[in-house]
Amino acid sequence: MSPDALSKESLLAVLRQVKDPELGRDIVSLNMVRHLDVMDGVVSVEIVLTTPACPLRDQIQEEVRAALMALPGVKDVKVNLQASVASDGRIRGSLQLPVKNAVAVASGKGGVGKTTVAVNLAVALAKEGAAVGLLDADIYGPNVPTMLGVDRLPPFQGEKLVPAEAFGVKVMSIGFLVPQGKPLIWRGPMLHSAIRQFLSDVAWGELDYLIIDLPPGTGDAPLSLAQSIPLTGAVIVTLPQAVSVEDAARSLEMFRELNVPILGVIENMSYLELPDGSRMDIFGEGGGKRLAQKANVPFLGSIPMDPAVRIGGDHGSPVVLAQPESAPARALVDIARRLAAQISIAALQGEQPLPRIEITG
Repeated sequence: MSPDALSKESLLAVLRQVKDPELGRDIVSLNMVRHLDVMDGVVSVEIVLTTPACPLRDQIQEEVRAALMALPGVKDVKVNLQASVASDGRIRGSLQLPVKNAVAVASGKGGVGKTTVAVNLAVALAKEGAAVGLLDADIYGPNVPTMLGVDRLPPFQGEKLVPAEAFGVKVMSIGFLVPQGKPLIWRGPMLHSAIRQFLSDVAWGELDYLIIDLPPGTGDAPLSLAQSIPLTGAVIVTLPQAVSVEDAARSLEMFRELNVPILGVIENMSYLELPDGSRMDIFGEGGGKRLAQKANVPFLGSIPMDPAVRIGGDHGSPVVLAQPESAPARALVDIARRLAAQISIAALQGEQPLPRIEITG
């Protein structure tokens, strides 16, 4: 074995052959390799992923280990995976909002399970280790507090509202501020003011992801949101049925006209699995995937129907936590990871790199 077989240059050269499967670039150029150390033939390396919800973390870990073990003189490889969520690079300083990524969850019509999806995505990302906030911007139908089992806010912090917290997610909703069951009969300017206050007058703290649950349709709320905060992108929720897809397409095109990137389409209530193992397509089949293909945006996944989803929402215990092995919970976790990957891709396109490599030893 030559004296320089295990030089840092040779190790980095090998690691340049390992690509992040989602980002499509090697882990060295992405500044994901840190604290590379060699001692007595044992290589220790820290890999910083762009999200703790990385869907292919195990694959990256195995490829790093295999690449380094192939070098002559390497006896063992220790891979330490960490995560640092990259920012989308958008400036939100005017709101004093230290949020790396802000994602709107929208639908073209009501009744498609948009809030259920938003709540479970937020909880799934928090469960993976991310700092997550959930803003219930569905002013006319604020169901997030019920679905998370919280009914009040903590005391004020100075002049700012303090968000409630449930399952590791910071939560803000108009539902905390009005009597239960009382309707809000607001015109556009009042709604715009409320959304802006929920962004600027709440002590969110530093967040990796702020998930924003919008009311259905293409009215004042999404327009106000797009005017109030630079969004990383929007996620469109639809049912498989044609009329739902038509409305979802309108919502998608609205965001495009507002210059908000589309991070993907989610198809909810895709099918019902029967006791004999067969599937019943109650609302049709494949509408969400066809919409994504037609719009040339990612299809993030399908969520099957299951009473566990409704039960979890009614009792303030999201299905990703209450029944993590159920089919809808597994689907929602996979979708959350794919969404995190799309957000990382968006950050990469904005060229927001991770901290620079620090090699020791």
